[in-house]
Amino acid sequence: VGQSLLHRAIRQGLDEGADRLPDLLPAELRRQHGLCGVRYAYENIHFPADDAALAAARRRLAFEELYFLTLGLRLLRARRTTVKGKTCAAVDMTPFFGALPFSLTGAQARAVDDILRDMTAERPMNRLVQGDVGSGKTMVAAAGIYFAAKNGLQAALMAPTEILAEQHYRSLAPLLEPLGIPCALLTASTKARERRALNERLRSGELSLVIGTHALLSPDVQYQNLGLVVTDEQHRFGVDQRAALSAKGDDPHLLVMSATPIPRTLALMIYGDLDVSVIDELPPGRRSIETYAVPSSYHERIYAFLEKQLAEGRQAYIVCPMVEENGELPDERKAVTAYAEKLQKEVLPNRTVRFLHGKMKAKEKETVMRAFAAGEIDVLVSTTVVEVGVDVPNASVMLIENAECFGLSQLHQLRGRVGRGPWQSYCILVSDNRGEENKTRLDAMRRTQSGFALAEEDLNHEWHLLCPH
Repeated sequence: VGQSLLHRAIRQGLDEGADRLPDLLPAELRRQHGLCGVRYAYENIHFPADDAALAAARRRLAFEELYFLTLGLRLLRARRTTVKGKTCAAVDMTPFFGALPFSLTGAQARAVDDILRDMTAERPMNRLVQGDVGSGKTMVAAAGIYFAAKNGLQAALMAPTEILAEQHYRSLAPLLEPLGIPCALLTASTKARERRALNERLRSGELSLVIGTHALLSPDVQYQNLGLVVTDEQHRFGVDQRAALSAKGDDPHLLVMSATPIPRTLALMIYGDLDVSVIDELPPGRRSIETYAVPSSYHERIYAFLEKQLAEGRQAYIVCPMVEENGELPDERKAVTAYAEKLQKEVLPNRTVRFLHGKMKAKEKETVMRAFAAGEIDVLVSTTVVEVGVDVPNASVMLIENAECFGLSQLHQLRGRVGRGPWQSYCILVSDNRGEENKTRLDAMRRTQSGFALAEEDLNHEWHLLCPH
């Protein structure tokens, strides 16, 4: 559909139907907040008389969207109070805390307190635990799982990919099984015989924790007494998937983990049916990631530095934004495959360079990420599909091309892919955009390692666009 056809269709639609649009916002509310009427808003969002008319239209439509979102979430919250949950009794947590190889940070301890308080209340827990990459959300979830198991309840932890599910299994099983909490892993790759045995252990109640992917939603997976559902990377699961897993128990407690930093006020709106715990401290001893913003003329120096890191046995990510060619839709395949090819042939002929993009089949992506995690790939050229993913402690360089194409929170998520091992890690932001706004954003990346501070900055930027005065 070309722009002129779209333009004519919108004009025709407005002429025919705009007068029939009901104004859903009461007149008193519009007066109180200085909002224009619905007819004016739709006319001027598409065909603005001037800049002021466009700003007024945008403000009105944004207000309406957030207003109804807030009302809907208020209804969801009200509904929660009528449901009775699986009330847990107090449990001695000393064995669990004693088994941890470190002491919890103050923020982790507060989040654990929130979870245990919710689970001993009379209604089901619905809690979001937000924390930067590496802040220790999984150990907070482990405390909830231990608490549930000691109350005779089963727990299920759902992750968006097989690799992430395996990662959770490798970190949780060695901690929980010595404490008498049997664990199992269930993914699409689990063989039929193992799956049948696992399902039998779940149904009999012998298994306290199952960790898996969407496979946990399969009809054949049944629990004796599912009391806690944990989902990792909330934004990767729809509400329906969350509900489908919860439906396998009788109103189980729900714990949602997310490493995507969202300002607290925004989190309370977006996840209004959830209570929010924020882990805003990193464990002691975790190194900060050295971050640099440079123009593309630095590429030769960057590649020399990259080779030096690879020679020391490290690995690197290179992230390309999707490129738009001749006004056509962005082609992510072309962007990463061309870059990886050039890098392999001209820059790093003696290294293993591979690519990853969203158009690849899930199995292909898994294979590449496994090879990278196993150290078989030196440099992984990718789109933002690596934003949330596997833990590769050996990766020490994150090179982001055309950094101006990404939001601050997204840049921070990408940066969080490195800095997971004992070595100093680096994030290099390449951008030739000399605009003041871009300079301010990249300076913020260099200045702070806090995802929450950057998310606030992103939100402020959007707010100024929405309300310039």
